[in-house]
Amino acid sequence: MANRHLARSVVLQTLFEWDSSHAAESEASAILARNMAEFGGDDVDRPFMENLLAGVLAKRPDIDRIIEKAAPDWSLERIAPVDRNILRMGLYELLFADRTQVPAKVAINEAIELAKTFSGESSGRFVNGVLGAVYKELGEPGKDEHGGKKAKHRYEDIPLQQLGGAVVYAKHDGQYYLALVHDVFGHWTLSKGKIGDDPSIKDETAEEGTAREIKEEIGLDITVEEKIGENEYVASHPEKGKYRKRVTYFLARSAFEPLELQKGKGGLDDAKWFRLQDIIDLNFYDDMLPIVTAAVQKLLDRASGERARAAVHA
Repeated sequence: MANRHLARSVVLQTLFEWDSSHAAESEASAILARNMAEFGGDDVDRPFMENLLAGVLAKRPDIDRIIEKAAPDWSLERIAPVDRNILRMGLYELLFADRTQVPAKVAINEAIELAKTFSGESSGRFVNGVLGAVYKELGEPGKDEHGGKKAKHRYEDIPLQQLGGAVVYAKHDGQYYLALVHDVFGHWTLSKGKIGDDPSIKDETAEEGTAREIKEEIGLDITVEEKIGENEYVASHPEKGKYRKRVTYFLARSAFEPLELQKGKGGLDDAKWFRLQDIIDLNFYDDMLPIVTAAVQKLLDRASGERARAAVHA
């Protein structure tokens, strides 16, 4: 394990030098070879270091999008280069490494220790927050493996953040369509955002905040029709720690217009319209399914009523 920790330190030094010097990816292997000679690393560790470096570089675009989602208040450029590359390496091991060789908790703990060693205590907390948020999105794999008990916190004492979201629909060529967004974790989900987060709009209603956020996120003007559900879950902020997110979801109407996803918006990478019959094949989060299902049922009932009225007048 000590050898692996040293190996990760050498790979981190290599990534830091590669990133800071804006070198081409093809130069990274030469930088690694020089660092192995300078900082240590025997032949046993060489394959591990080479594979880790190659893996981080190959997955870097995906990893960077995940960092932006997990730390939405921090652009990649604002994150210190050491911390940025610790996150890249930690996320690669957390998401793509063989868990029989690198359990999720080992990937997180190693990254935290590297941050404390090479950057400082505050960086350790930041790295822990980002990796912890992703770990939670993954369903906390292996959380019971070591049988440790975490300190319990009263749920109601965790700070609350209000959000609003909507199942946005439009009618086009006689069919109903839903506007959905896709995140870097591979799920289709609903457009949403914070309500009253800015002091200038602190008195806005949930309906007003939802309409504003959806306009900002995917460029649609919506008309909120009715509330269809509510979700609440605990998330982690890299600096502020745990907080509750309470999302109120509405059914909202829009014109069938091109979706314009705001770049860098909360780790989203796509936005599309889908026909109702195509929704069933999509990958949703479990807590999204009841919301989407309720909205789809309302629209199917509405379509059925429209057909019945058309038949009467035919």
